[in-house]
Amino acid sequence: MADSSVKKVVLAYSGGLDTSIILKWLQTTYRCEVVTFTADLGQGEELGPARDKALLLGIKPENIFIEDLREEFVRDFVFPMFRANALYEGVYLLGTSIARPLIAKRLIEIAERTGADAVSHGATGKGNDQVRFELTAYALKPDIAVIAPWREWDLRSREQLIAFAEQHQIPIAKNKRGEAPFSVDANLLHSSSEGLVLEDPAVEVPDYVYSRTISPEAAPDKPTVITIGFEKGDAASIDGVKMSPATLLAKLNDLGRDNGIGRLDLVENRFVGMKSRGMYETPGGTILHVAHRAIESITLDRGAAHLKDEIMPKYAELIYNGFWYSPEREMLQALIDKSQEFVSGEVRLKLYKGGVHVIGRSSPYSLYDQDLVTFEEGAVAYDHRDAAGFIKLNALRLRTLGQRKKKLGL
Repeated sequence: MADSSVKKVVLAYSGGLDTSIILKWLQTTYRCEVVTFTADLGQGEELGPARDKALLLGIKPENIFIEDLREEFVRDFVFPMFRANALYEGVYLLGTSIARPLIAKRLIEIAERTGADAVSHGATGKGNDQVRFELTAYALKPDIAVIAPWREWDLRSREQLIAFAEQHQIPIAKNKRGEAPFSVDANLLHSSSEGLVLEDPAVEVPDYVYSRTISPEAAPDKPTVITIGFEKGDAASIDGVKMSPATLLAKLNDLGRDNGIGRLDLVENRFVGMKSRGMYETPGGTILHVAHRAIESITLDRGAAHLKDEIMPKYAELIYNGFWYSPEREMLQALIDKSQEFVSGEVRLKLYKGGVHVIGRSSPYSLYDQDLVTFEEGAVAYDHRDAAGFIKLNALRLRTLGQRKKKLGL
């Protein structure tokens, strides 16, 4: 049931068929003024047509917002997440998950600027994105109204959507008149594909689904060697050339694409309760993840490194589930950021046929002491004889348990 109190709504608008239908549906169902917001997160699409289509659908020029958020996206969302080495269920680099809080944040900011009393998104009722958008919206503006058309309208099939579009003179691309073989979400960090031809997890992903990477088999026979420089946990340069966060990630994407790096075929557990199969391509992020762990390996103390590994699954789950603006994520972020104080230096990598191989790492803050680990004489800080007492103390409880078993004949 449409809320008659809603006078103005800010819509997360891509310019595609679904959000164009939502735009018109909001106008006809809620009889409210619509403001559109289109974010450039590096998805690789021309955003001019989104403005043109919004104008065609009756949106006032002053109510059309198209913003380049690539630098903010990488600097304030991707990089903090990569400081944590975050992987959801051990493998997913969270490319879609980390984009949603930024989009929702801007929706709320635009709503406040324009005096809107509601925001709207095009996420379906079965997915995670509805949760991510709305948790962020409520965290930043508790009294905001959220309109989720896919949970309200009775348009249940592609045919009904097409019919609605034709009824309201919404332009339909020819390839949209039939069912798309799969859906795609993309940004500067990754591209994800899911649905239809990908729904059977027993069937290999067709070659035509991949858009960000060449196949490892087709990658060059000669490896590519690069050096990534880090400053306090964030990548800052490639081969000695300083770059902005978004420029650096784009460069790593190019290198990853050309070497067949970053493909992931995953069956994941959605927050809403079901399993889904998706194909993710994260070329630059895969390289960055390996490099960051490598620089941490020589700059982080064992206790700090192991603690980070222990909290990482919780941190990744919070992002996946949409809790970027929760106090627990912010608490974990403070801990993670503290750990990165001396995570600076360089990592040399070999990129080859889908693989990212660490071949060198150095740092002015390195904790690696060659004198300590060498098999040659010369170390003065370590006496081999000390190991005997260390072992006996650590063996004490095991020996005690063993004596009990022996006494009981076990």
